[in-house]
Amino acid sequence: MKFGISDSIFNSVCLYAICVKPDVSSTHVQVALELSMSRNKLRRVRVGIDVGGTFTDAVVIDYETGEFIGQLKVPTTHHAPDGVARGIIDAIEQSLGRFGVAPSEVMFIAHSTTQATNALLEGDVARVGIIGMGSGLEAWKANHDTRVPPMRLAPGRMLRPHHGFIKTTNNLSDETIRRMVHDLCEQGAEVVVASEAFGVDHPANEDRVADIARRAGLMATCGHEVSSLYGLRTRTRTAVLNAAILPKMFATAEMTARCVEQARISAPLMIMRSDGGVMSVAEVHARPILTMLSGPAAGIAGALMHERVSDGIFIEVGGTSADISVIRDGGPQTRPARVGGHRTFLNTLDVRTLAIAGGSLIREGGGQILDVGPRSAHIAGLGYACFAAASVFDKARLVHLRPTERDAEDYVAIQAGGEAGDEVGGETGSTARYALTPTCAANLLGIIPEDSFARGSREAARAAFRPLAEALGVNEEEAAKHVLEASCRKVAKQIEELIDEYKLERATVELIGGGGGCAALVPYTAQMLGLSHRIARQAEVISTIGVALAMVRDSVERNIVDPSPADILQVRREAAEAVTKAGALPETIETEVEVDTRRNLVRATAFGTTELRREEDQAGHTLDVDDCRSAAARSMQVELKCVRLAAETSSLHVFVATHYEQRMFGLFRSERQMLRVTDHTGVIRLQRSAAEVAASEVADIARDLERIITGLTDFGDAGRTLPDVHVLVGRRIINLSGLADAEQVIALAQAELEALPPDERLVIVAAPRSA
Repeated sequence: MKFGISDSIFNSVCLYAICVKPDVSSTHVQVALELSMSRNKLRRVRVGIDVGGTFTDAVVIDYETGEFIGQLKVPTTHHAPDGVARGIIDAIEQSLGRFGVAPSEVMFIAHSTTQATNALLEGDVARVGIIGMGSGLEAWKANHDTRVPPMRLAPGRMLRPHHGFIKTTNNLSDETIRRMVHDLCEQGAEVVVASEAFGVDHPANEDRVADIARRAGLMATCGHEVSSLYGLRTRTRTAVLNAAILPKMFATAEMTARCVEQARISAPLMIMRSDGGVMSVAEVHARPILTMLSGPAAGIAGALMHERVSDGIFIEVGGTSADISVIRDGGPQTRPARVGGHRTFLNTLDVRTLAIAGGSLIREGGGQILDVGPRSAHIAGLGYACFAAASVFDKARLVHLRPTERDAEDYVAIQAGGEAGDEVGGETGSTARYALTPTCAANLLGIIPEDSFARGSREAARAAFRPLAEALGVNEEEAAKHVLEASCRKVAKQIEELIDEYKLERATVELIGGGGGCAALVPYTAQMLGLSHRIARQAEVISTIGVALAMVRDSVERNIVDPSPADILQVRREAAEAVTKAGALPETIETEVEVDTRRNLVRATAFGTTELRREEDQAGHTLDVDDCRSAAARSMQVELKCVRLAAETSSLHVFVATHYEQRMFGLFRSERQMLRVTDHTGVIRLQRSAAEVAASEVADIARDLERIITGLTDFGDAGRTLPDVHVLVGRRIINLSGLADAEQVIALAQAELEALPPDERLVIVAAPRSA
C-alpha cells in the first residue's frame, strides 16, 4: 500500500500519468515509478495482446516460471480516430494497472493484429505505383512481368497499381527516377514499389528508387525486401500487396510503439507474424505483409509454447469460425498464401478455416436439421440460450430469421415469452430472442467440462431446445445430438483430409482444442473419429498467450541449383542475421534448413528470443525417468514393461518399444522400433513410429551420421530419399531432415555443434522418411 491505496490503483495512476498526461512533471513520474517498484522484489513478465474482431485480449505471464498471471478484455476500437491502436493502448494500460506490474518488469511485449488481413479483405488500401526496371534483351519481359493487373480484394474494391518502366541498359540517373516518381504521384500513387529483374541478386537500383521516392515524401518498398526468390511477376505482386497496406500498418505500429515507450517499458514492442513468430516495429515498416493471418498463427504459437504440443491437430474454435492446423515435430506446417486468387511469395501457416464454431446458428426446415452455420449468433445479434436463465424459456417458441438480407430464412432462434407482446424480464417477447448453438447443444448433453469458458446452464439449454425438438419430432437430447453431429461432421471431414495429406499415423493423432468455443466441438469430434483429445489450459485466450510466448522468427529463401554445403551454410547465416536484426539475441538463435530439389529452393528459418533465460528459469516441474517412461508408454499405447530407455542427454530421454505386426494370417511377422523423446517434464518432444537411435559425440558426428544415413537411405524410381535425422544435445533437438544429401546434413550438423566441446554427448535419431 502507498498513501492508503492499493498497488494496482497506484500503478494505474502512474501509467495514466505517463501515457495519458505526458506533460506531468518528469520528477513526479520518476518518484511514482520508484515508489511502485519498491513495493517488493521485481518480477519479470511477458505481455501478449491479441486484436480480435470484437475484443482485444491481453494476458500477463511470469517470465521465469511461465505461470499465467491474468487476462482481460477491452473492446476493439475499429472506429476510433487512432484505429485499433487505441484498443491496444487501453489493453496495455489496464494490464499493468490491474495486475500490479511495474513498467520495468515487462521483459517482452507483443501484439497480433488482423489489420493487414482486414485491409486486404475489405479493400481499405493505399494507391500503389510500380517502377519496373530491366536491361538488354530482358527489358521487354521485365516490363511485362512488373505490370500487375488489377486485383479484386472485396466486392466493388479493386487494387489497381499504376505502372512505369525504366530501361537500365545505360546508366540509371537520379533525374530519370525522379521524373518517374513524379509521374506516378500525378496519377495518385501514395506508395512506390521498385522491382527489377534479378533484383534479388543486384538490389542497388531498387534501393536507389526507394530512397528517391522516400525523399520525395512517399513510402516505398522493394521487391527484394519482401522476397529473395526468383520470379519477377510473383515477387512484384507480393511487393504491391505489401505496399498497399504499408501506410496504415506503419501508423498503427508507430502509435503503439510510442505508447510502450511513454509507459517506460524498455522492452521493444514486437508484432506477430503470419508464420507464428514475432518481428520488430522496424521490420513491420519494411514488410507489413508478414503480419497477414497472424491471428491463427498466434493460436498455434500458444499450442506450441504454452501447451507444449509436439505432434497433433490444433483446433481453435471461436464464435463464428474454427481454424484447424497440423503440428509435427514441434513445428507448424506452412504453405504459400494466395490473395484474391493470386499466388504470392508469402509463406503462411497452413490453417484450414471452417465456417462452423461454438456460436454457429442452426438451420431447420421440413422437420429436419438442414445445416449448422455459416452464420453465427454474433452476426445475428443474439445471445446464446445456454447463458440465459432457464425460466426465460417457459413459454418459448421456435422462430425463423435471416441473419443478413442475403441469407435464406431457415436459420432458427428461440423467441422467449411465447407470443409477441409477452413480457420477459422487462423485454417484450418480440425482441427477446436467443440463439440455439453447438455450445448450447454440448451443454445440454453434459459434454462441456465444469471449468470451461463455454460452460453454461444445462437446464436453460434443455428448455431452449424443447421447441426445436418438437419441430424435429424427437426429445431434447436427440435434437442436441443432431446439431452436434451436423457441426462436427464438418470438422471431422477436414481432420481426415489433414491426416491423409500429411500422412499422419492415426494411432498417435491427438486433437488439441483452443478458443472459447473449443469445448463445444472438439470432444464430440474426437469421439466421432475415435481419437484422443485435450482442451488447452486457458483455452479462451490461447492466441493471446501465443503472442506473449512467441519467439522472434524469420526465414530466408534462395533459388540455388544443386546447392553445395557452403551454399546452405550461407543461407543459414543470412537467416540468423535477419532474426538478429529483428531483435533476437545471438546466443538464443536456432536455425532449421530444408532443401527442395524439385524447386531448386533452399529455405533457412531462424528463431530466438529477445532476452536470455537462466538455466533455473527453464527447469519447470521435473519428473524422474520412470515418470517420463510412463508418459512415453501412454503415447505409444503399450505396457510400461515394453518401454526401455535407449539413450539420453542432460535434458532429454529417448525411449523405445518394439511393435510387432502379423500378416498373411500370422505366417509372417514384422517388427519396428517405436520412439518417443521426452524432456525432463514428461512432455513428448519427438515421436516416430519406426526409428533408429545411436549415441555419439561431437568429435564423431560426421562419421556416425554418414553411417546411419547410408544404412537408411531409400533408393527408388524417383532417386534416393534420405531419412529424417535429428541430433539431440542438451535440451536442443536439431532438425536435419529435408536435406538432399549426406554431405549437406553433415555440414549443417557441424555448424550447429561447432561451439561445443569434442566430448559433448549427443544422440542421433534417424527414421525412414515414411515413418
